[in-house]
Amino acid sequence: MIGIDLVSIERITKLKERFGDKALTKFLTTEEITLAKSDATAAGFYAAKEAVSKALGIGISEKCGFFDIKIYKDARNAPYFTLSRHLIDAYEITDFSLSITHDNGFAIAVAVIEGKKNTQQLWH
Repeated sequence: MIGIDLVSIERITKLKERFGDKALTKFLTTEEITLAKSDATAAGFYAAKEAVSKALGIGISEKCGFFDIKIYKDARNAPYFTLSRHLIDAYEITDFSLSITHDNGFAIAVAVIEGKKNTQQLWH
């Protein structure tokens, strides 16, 4: 399963100008906000969460909220994510990968998730 998302960095900048850093708490955990030292990184994390939810085929919804997806950086500063247990179990996820890039005012994320998609468990 593959998901991709594109976010304007300016969109995040304007949200922060209007609501301050509190705007980020709508889609990022405290730890993610600490990692997102720039609006470009915050936009990348937003795009990553959208891409992951799209890879699952359900988008950000009551079945998969922003806080069901957690973004981290490894020792080499490469992004990765974890999912809430209910999503891992429902899809029988075995592996996943994430790539985020920023260029020309946009952040783009691509997520690849391997597993056996079992939507019956999600919808019943």
